[in-house]
Amino acid sequence: MTIRCSWANPANPRYLDYHDHEWGVPCHDENRLFEMLNLEGAQAGLSWETILNKRASYRAAFDGWDAEKIARYDAAKVAQLLADPGIVRNRLKVAAAITNAQAYLRLREEGATLDSFLWAYVGGLPIVNSYTRETRPAKTALSDRLSKDLARRGFKFVGSTIVYAYMQGIGMVDDHDVDCFCHGRAGRR
Repeated sequence: MTIRCSWANPANPRYLDYHDHEWGVPCHDENRLFEMLNLEGAQAGLSWETILNKRASYRAAFDGWDAEKIARYDAAKVAQLLADPGIVRNRLKVAAAITNAQAYLRLREEGATLDSFLWAYVGGLPIVNSYTRETRPAKTALSDRLSKDLARRGFKFVGSTIVYAYMQGIGMVDDHDVDCFCHGRAGRR
């Protein structure tokens, strides 16, 4: 029997695939880093499973997470998004994706990538923690610092708890339960 993190819903194959193949796996793909930043923000106040189940709809609605296109969305496109049942129809979260695209493009104009910016916080290597469900934090001093830096750069829906979930999702930290078969696969630090 395969032992997974206690949060991995065995009844949802999409969720298990996410747990087994993405969560805690270091990501350096710019498009996915941008997508995950926005999806984690969309998740605020909801379950990650809800967002994961809508992920394909989000990709379609937000032009494959093309930041150049999203940064130019107008009122008509916002109205279209707010009418789309495939995504979370929250005006603030939709506006945040547009603002985040603009902030991301400014970051690139400064000569940085989201990949280089984020991974500098961990020296380019994932942090492998040894938590259990009971001891895994919702945020850390590191997510506090990254959250403040992202907010200072104009990103929205980047509070410390959201940022820590983002860091887990893109593999900056590996927080798989210590008895999970995925624990430590990203390498030791």
